[in-house]
Amino acid sequence: MKVRTRIAPSPTGDPHVGTAYIALFNWAFARKHGGEFILRLEDTDAARSTRASEQKIFSALQWLGITWSEGPDVGGPHGAYRQSERLPVYRQHVDQLVDSGHAFACFCTSGRLDAMREAQRAQGETTRYDGHCLTLSPAEVQARVAAGESHVIRMRVPEEGVCQFDDLLRGVIEIPWSQVDMQVLMKADGFPTYHLAVVVDDHLMEISHVLRGEEWINSVPKHQLLYRYFGWNMPAHAHLPLLRNPDHSKLSKRKHPTSINYYRDIGILPEALLNYLGMMGWSMPDEREIFSAQEMADHFDLQRISLGGPVFDLAKLSWLNGQYLRALSPDLFADRVADWMLNRDRLAALIPLVHQRTGRMADLVFQIDYLLGDRTCPDAARFEFDKVPALQIIDHTLRSLEALPVWDREAIFNACKALADHLGLKMKDFMQPLFLAISGREVSLPLFDSMIFLGSDVTRVRLREALDVIGVSKKAQKQMEKNYSAFLVTSGQ
Repeated sequence: MKVRTRIAPSPTGDPHVGTAYIALFNWAFARKHGGEFILRLEDTDAARSTRASEQKIFSALQWLGITWSEGPDVGGPHGAYRQSERLPVYRQHVDQLVDSGHAFACFCTSGRLDAMREAQRAQGETTRYDGHCLTLSPAEVQARVAAGESHVIRMRVPEEGVCQFDDLLRGVIEIPWSQVDMQVLMKADGFPTYHLAVVVDDHLMEISHVLRGEEWINSVPKHQLLYRYFGWNMPAHAHLPLLRNPDHSKLSKRKHPTSINYYRDIGILPEALLNYLGMMGWSMPDEREIFSAQEMADHFDLQRISLGGPVFDLAKLSWLNGQYLRALSPDLFADRVADWMLNRDRLAALIPLVHQRTGRMADLVFQIDYLLGDRTCPDAARFEFDKVPALQIIDHTLRSLEALPVWDREAIFNACKALADHLGLKMKDFMQPLFLAISGREVSLPLFDSMIFLGSDVTRVRLREALDVIGVSKKAQKQMEKNYSAFLVTSGQ
C-alpha cells in the first residue's frame, strides 16, 4: 500500500501555525515511507472562505518549505481539490446513503432542535438528535421534499453498543454509540458537512493515513460508520496532541500569536519555525534539538510522539531562531536581513510614509523603529485619556479588524469610522489609544498606513498586547462583548 497523507485547511482566515504543525507531521510521515503528501481545501463555508485566504495558505506553507504533490494550485489525478468544486460527488454519495437506508431527511426546525437540546440538558443527558424524523413514511418524505420544504440529511447511528477503533498513537479507543449524534451530512443549502466530505474525499483521494489533531477523536465513530455504510476500508488514524499556550489551554490567537505570517514578519526563519514545530511532541533519536525538516523525515517514527500537550513557547522559539541566525556567515546573515525587511518591495511600501517627513536620513530611525522592530507596549496608566474609553476602543477595533475580509486602508478606515460614530467620538480622539497601542507613542506616522505596513497579524497582536496591559476582567470582557453586539445591531452588520 502506498502511503498518502494530506492536510485539509479551511481558507477562512490567516494561515495558522497549527496547520503548519499538522502539515509538517503528515509531510514527514509520507517522506519517511516514500509516499505522497497532498493538499486540499475544505471551503464549503461559502460565507467565510476566500481565494485570498487560499493564497495565504499556499504562500505560508511554501515559505516554510512544505511542498505537496497534488493540490488546487498544482492539480493532480484525484481533483478537484476544493470541496466547493466537488458538490455533485457529495450529492451522489449522500443519495446512496439515503437509498440504502443509512441516512434520512430531517425537516426539524432550529426552534424544535433548540428546545430538544434544552430539555436534554435539563435531564442531564447528552445532547443529540432524538430521531424525530426517522418515523416519517417514504411517501411523506417524498411529498415534503417535492414541495420544497427545507431539510437536511442526517446519518443513522446505532442506539446501543460501543464504537471501537485503533489509534496508531493511543491504542484502542471505545466510545459508546449513545454519545454519538445523528450527524447532519448534507445541509439545507446542498453543501456537505465536514463529516461527509472528509470521508468521501479521503477515500476517493486514496488517503492511507490520517494524522490530525486530537480534537477529532470524538468524530471517529461517525467516520467509521460512514466507511462501513459505503463498504470502504478506513485509513489508519493517528491523533496528534494539540499545541498549547503556556497555561496549557488550547493555542488560540486570544492568548498567543497564531498566524504563520506573524512569525515571518517578526523575523523568524522558516527553517527555525519548522524545526520548532517538529519539536512539538516529537524528538530525534539522539535527542538533539536542532534538525532540518528532511532530517526529521529521515528519522520520523510515530512512536516517538509524546501525547502530553506541547507548549508553544515564544522564548524557546526565539532562542532556537537565534541559533540558526548565529550559524550563518556574515554574508548570508546580510542576505536574510535583506530578504526579511530591507528588500525593494518592503522599502517601496515604507518610502511613501516617510519621504515628505524626513529632513535628515538620521530622522528615519525614530520615525520607523516601531515599524521595523518591536515596540514597547506602554503601561496601563498611559491609556487613561480624558473622556476617551481606551479599553472599549481597542477591544472593538480588534473585533472589527478580525472580521475584515480585506486588509487595506479604506476597509480599516471605514471600520474605525463606524466605531467612532457609534461611540460619539471624533476620529482624532478615537485614534489616540490606537496610536499608543500600535506605535508605543501618542503621535506616529499615519495610523492606517502604519497598520497596512505592519500587516494584519502584527497589528492585531499589538492590540491584544495593549488589552493585556490595560487588564480586562471577565466581567469587563462580557460587557465588551455585549457592547460590541449592540454596535453590530445598530450598524446593521
